[in-house]
Amino acid sequence: MRVFVAGGTGMIGRRVVSRLLARGHSVIATTTSSAKLAQLQRLGAEPVVMDGLDAASVGEAVATAQPDVLVHQMTSLAGKADIRHMDRWFATTNRLRTEGTDHLLAAAQAAGVSHFVAQSHASWNGIAEGGWVKTEDDPLAWHDGTAAGDAMAAIRYLEDAVLTAGGAVLRYGALYGPGAMDDQVELLRRRRYPLVGSGAGHTSWVHVDDAASATVLAVEQKVMGVFNVVDDEPAPAKEWLPYLATSAGASPPMRVPAWLARLLAGDVAVLMMEQGRGFSNGKAKRELGWELRYPSWRQGFRKELA
Repeated sequence: MRVFVAGGTGMIGRRVVSRLLARGHSVIATTTSSAKLAQLQRLGAEPVVMDGLDAASVGEAVATAQPDVLVHQMTSLAGKADIRHMDRWFATTNRLRTEGTDHLLAAAQAAGVSHFVAQSHASWNGIAEGGWVKTEDDPLAWHDGTAAGDAMAAIRYLEDAVLTAGGAVLRYGALYGPGAMDDQVELLRRRRYPLVGSGAGHTSWVHVDDAASATVLAVEQKVMGVFNVVDDEPAPAKEWLPYLATSAGASPPMRVPAWLARLLAGDVAVLMMEQGRGFSNGKAKRELGWELRYPSWRQGFRKELA
């Protein structure tokens, strides 16, 4: 197939590009910077400069490429991670998940693209009711009125638009792997990444290579609907955070009460570590035939930080 990867130089995008090419597909991959065209050429893709927030730019790129499948991997998280001000940190990504999604879907429809696959998110943002592990049938938590509210609203917009168009939504867990969690490891080594409150809130993780492999399967099988792309072991912060510190050669994280963490790090950090809900990957494994290289973050953290 001819596959158009919007955001081909991103954390997941470039891995998707490489795997698609290795499996014999033709790949058209986009970047916002002409300086990155050579990177895509070295991978073997047809490189295109495209502004995902410009409808004309998107329309021209897709019309010229005439792909069979379009993959939406556009994000923009520049600078250091800033959970306290998540609304600011995710501002451009939120636009790419709303305006950018509209532009890609319109271009796909105009060009007669038969299938659409888009990146979404599922790590700690399951609805904070009932059990700690959620399936695709459970609603997400939208966190209105918090610093995460805008990001969750953008996810809801993207998912509704893509599902209405008959596409597939891949909810990636918290990403780790080469370059994916450098900020967190640095904070742990400086003892500036504490365990908040009870630490009972759950997170689901996924290695970047496993996320890419699931994406390729969704492209090739032209599946529709929502899939949680996470590993086998959703876990509370009180388990994964000390393990991550040990894997990184750092001292055990300090523990701080929720009220203090809210003052220092904001409401989202408290929500994640006290109320977060993880996710089940049963549907992705069953319907995609997805096999994980790292079934648990325990294996992956050790491998990546050895």
